[in-house]
Amino acid sequence: MTDHQENKWSSYGFRILLNTVSHPFEYAKVLIQIGYEPIPPKPSTTFFGKPALKLPNIFEYVKHIKTVDGFTGCYKGLESKVCGSLLSAIATQKVTEYLEVNRNDDDEDEDVEIARRKKFIRTIKNDIITRATTIIVSQPFHVITVRIMAQFIGREIKYRGIFGSIGEIYRQNGLLGFFSGLIPRLVGDILTVLMANTLTYVINTYVVEEKELQVYTSATMMFLATAVTYPFQVVSNCMSVTRSGLMAGSPPLMPHYGTWVECWTDLSTRNQLKRGSSLLIRYYVGPQVSIMPKMTNLKY
Repeated sequence: MTDHQENKWSSYGFRILLNTVSHPFEYAKVLIQIGYEPIPPKPSTTFFGKPALKLPNIFEYVKHIKTVDGFTGCYKGLESKVCGSLLSAIATQKVTEYLEVNRNDDDEDEDVEIARRKKFIRTIKNDIITRATTIIVSQPFHVITVRIMAQFIGREIKYRGIFGSIGEIYRQNGLLGFFSGLIPRLVGDILTVLMANTLTYVINTYVVEEKELQVYTSATMMFLATAVTYPFQVVSNCMSVTRSGLMAGSPPLMPHYGTWVECWTDLSTRNQLKRGSSLLIRYYVGPQVSIMPKMTNLKY
């Protein structure tokens, strides 16, 4: 086995480990994003002393899931999530290799400023192509993962495993069901790439001259861009659940959205586009889809 192959498999192994460790928190975050708040908010105050209703943080939320479904219940949807993650990694590698092979380096003898600008444009183009490809090929697994997680709300077992979920999605929504929520997820990621790369280029070119500081610009701008485009994640996950046949994706808990724009408009009206963006300090900012009672005693 070559060093390249060893590094590739090590990367895959690390990705699986990271997905496994973070899954309970991602599980809780998805439930928050689709509007499920099983624990009533408690009276509290904000940092400035203003009265507010405080919602449980991410650790309390994970503890609630564990109380209801046990330790293994915190890992529902992990199988499909890992498959989607590995498929994304393979797609990223193949697209990157293809773009490198077809790379044109005819700007080596050009002016430094022109060469830098061309490199910036090429980087953005390659990043968009790569991100778009990985999102499209992994979206079916993302939909499966979100729907398996959403079953926690109604205690359903409609979506079981990867193959069982494939059949259920096809019965509920046809082939297009596998790409539910694709457009907002795609738009959000493309805007993130454009924003982060553009800000990094502008700051490193015209503001920050020290090479030591420039290495931190990219990560900082990516963090800021992700925060700005966060609502697209919420809308994407809501669209992955609506019309799924689950309680979580049906009235009164969630309207049957026709388009993602309709979903965005509804969430914006209710000030819910940013739900789940803060995981440690969370305040009740308006009516959720529903604040459900604990459902530990339900039988099915």
